[in-house]
Amino acid sequence: MLIHLTRLGLGLLIAFFHRPIADYMLHCERVLVVAFRQRGVSLPQPPTAETCRNVYFAAGILVALFEICRMWLMLHPAGPLTALLR
Repeated sequence: MLIHLTRLGLGLLIAFFHRPIADYMLHCERVLVVAFRQRGVSLPQPPTAETCRNVYFAAGILVALFEICRMWLMLHPAGPLTALLR
């Protein structure tokens, strides 16, 4: 159960800190694009900051929801969905 709570916490932390995570990853992508372009390799532009922030927020929420569903199914093993997901 500890691993499930840890994953839930990780998902919530990603959702809570989605802006700094997305800004950092976007900065790294831009540095890589510039480095490749200086060497003659053409890469597409990185996505906008708002798109990156939405993606990381959605990823965090999806991880948290997935873990909430898994914990619910562990605590209620007699449900019909449990038989399908095991």
